[in-house]
Amino acid sequence: MTYETADPELLSRSATALAAVPHSPLSGMDGTIPVHDPATGEEIATIPNHTVETALEAVSLADSAGKAWAKTTPRHRSDVLHAVYARLIERKDDLALVMSREMGKTISESYAEVQYAADYVRWFAEEALRAGGSYREAPAGGATMLTTRGPVGLSVLITPWNFPMAMATRKIAPALAAGCGCVVKPATLTPLTTYLTVQLFEEAGVPEGLVQVITTRSASAFSEAVLTDDRVRKVSFTGSTAVGSTLMQLAAQNIVKSSMELGGNAPLLVFDDADLERAIDGAMLAKMRNGGQTCVSANRMFIQEGIADEFIAGFTERMAALVQGNPLNREVELGPVVDDRAVARLAHLVDDAVAKGADLLTGGAAPAGSGTFFQATVLDNVPVAADITTTEIFGPVASITRVRTQQEAIEKANDTCFGLAAFVFTESADRALNVAEALETGMVGINQGLLSNVAAPFGGVKQSGIGREGSAEGLEEYQEVRYFNVARRATS
Repeated sequence: MTYETADPELLSRSATALAAVPHSPLSGMDGTIPVHDPATGEEIATIPNHTVETALEAVSLADSAGKAWAKTTPRHRSDVLHAVYARLIERKDDLALVMSREMGKTISESYAEVQYAADYVRWFAEEALRAGGSYREAPAGGATMLTTRGPVGLSVLITPWNFPMAMATRKIAPALAAGCGCVVKPATLTPLTTYLTVQLFEEAGVPEGLVQVITTRSASAFSEAVLTDDRVRKVSFTGSTAVGSTLMQLAAQNIVKSSMELGGNAPLLVFDDADLERAIDGAMLAKMRNGGQTCVSANRMFIQEGIADEFIAGFTERMAALVQGNPLNREVELGPVVDDRAVARLAHLVDDAVAKGADLLTGGAAPAGSGTFFQATVLDNVPVAADITTTEIFGPVASITRVRTQQEAIEKANDTCFGLAAFVFTESADRALNVAEALETGMVGINQGLLSNVAAPFGGVKQSGIGREGSAEGLEEYQEVRYFNVARRATS
């Protein structure tokens, strides 16, 4: 079943919300960039194509405001962030509607992201009061060693299109909690949510100029200019490994502190002793959250032979039954993918896998009509030679391989240069922990398909990045440790 048109009420409200998205206060630009609704192809807004000179102006403004912000108390920063949280929740309808229009996620998932994104603000409002430090006696005596944590300084935050609000707040909130100013560059596919979010930050009490937003077609020119500016002391990036590597090379010139959340190729392992329904539920969530367009989506499913037929039949039935259509319809469970390039890439991956011997169980193509949609797809018996086994799918396509043993599943799961996330389904506690420890990933979901939590450190190993976001570790990414050695006189 498909719903091609939007709910008229939601469509009308989204138009009002889009009209309320603020324009950039920075005037220097080289034309504009159109923003499209992927469900219809309609142009819904234009944004500035900022020049390099404007980006450097933003650096100056954020640096100046950041120096004053760094002198405020943790309590003050915490109170402001709590006010931001309240303002974001107050405007949740506008944020969700804008997000669905520019990114294409279903309205229910957009509301979920607004809450998730706001929760990062609330979490770091609390973490602002818990900056680490220590008081230690020197081992040889005669001195006391004190350590404190202070703001790292001006931070450049580069966010992806797939979670346009949560990826922004996951970076902005800890930067502000630590006492840093920041320049944010959202993806040009989904910039409107970021513009609106930052405006709400300012309405809630964040000083004007402290958080700057730059939008540009020339991401490379932006990066080269700002990351080699002496005032920039931190870069945080979420995106592809190739781009992350380039940014790290630029950051190395001035030894800029870097955190990178990069590509993934997440394995999902289902063993013979798994609870079937729980495994199917978890696999649906791990694969289809955000239409499969997440860095932790289950990319490769390894299903042990004893449960494979039942699992695959049940999973395929669930995938085939998903309601696809315009995300501004409350009945829709699967919206469009982000653009035409995504459709073409998914079609290639499916066609290549089938040509090399995979079995297409459902879906496999872009449906007729407007918008950038791709059917929910299941591929069984995917051969190692298929491109889909080494490519981040980023869409509603499930790739399944059957395995005989636990060791085979682990070896195939680890046979990748990436190491962001993995999922394990088994009713054995011993197996769950043993397999989780053997998997070369930064995160493992055990008997569940959802990993993200503001209180947990999010990040990967190998070529999936460095650093962590969320949890206490997320605040530390925007801090520098300082050490004071205090001499002490002996007293009688």
